[in-house]
Amino acid sequence: MGRPTLAVWKFASCDGCQLTLLDCEDELLELAGQIEIVHFLEASGAAGEGPYDVSLVEGSVTTPADRERIRHVRRVSRKLITIGACATAGGVQALRNFADVREFASVVYARPEYVATLATSTPIAAHVPVDFELQGCPIDRRQLLEVLAAHLAGRRPDVPAHSVCFECKIRQNVCVMVAHGTPCLGPITHAGCGAICPSYGRGCYGCFGPSPTWGGDRPNTRGLLPWLDMTEDEARRVLSTFNVAAYREDGALETPEGTGDDASP
Repeated sequence: MGRPTLAVWKFASCDGCQLTLLDCEDELLELAGQIEIVHFLEASGAAGEGPYDVSLVEGSVTTPADRERIRHVRRVSRKLITIGACATAGGVQALRNFADVREFASVVYARPEYVATLATSTPIAAHVPVDFELQGCPIDRRQLLEVLAAHLAGRRPDVPAHSVCFECKIRQNVCVMVAHGTPCLGPITHAGCGAICPSYGRGCYGCFGPSPTWGGDRPNTRGLLPWLDMTEDEARRVLSTFNVAAYREDGALETPEGTGDDASP
């Protein structure tokens, strides 16, 4: 029996999460001895045909072609793992979900009629079943290696669902919000970064997206907003970054009417 096969796919994204895999360096060399990487255009021109044991998918669905391609990827993948904020929440490009994409296209492109796009940027899970989601912008290399190692061992990945506040406690950080009044999204943000920003005296800005509560529900984002000591517009800007669409889902942000998924300029 041969080694398990791995494919890495790119949709609408900046390639940062794929680069995280390449940055694993020594670990990637060891991993390559256990998994056969047969499709990874960021690293090689070779594009082996499926089916694949595992597919890592970076990026969101933003065009009709993307929508069809992700269905193909799902069909040829035994396990499909989404990596990064674009694939798990629609990414920063989901800001289009709150406006008129036709107006954007008319401003950016000389001939917008040639641009085939959807009105929204949506996560992969909005279109096909996903076996595991790995959050972050970009993802954390340790978590990525854990997910791949878990697949090889046939177990559930040990990726914590707690908030960045737990990571601050582990690092014995003084809470920047309590001690200094610095706005911080740590209480509602998924762990994974190691609390990098609070460790250097600045507030978390939510690059790993909303963290589930102990009951599995979405975090109480609206409950945190009064503690940030911001105006409504300031709070909206803070939440309108890598995971803007995910915050919309828990009611912290609202989408204007009339921006359906199938609209195109």
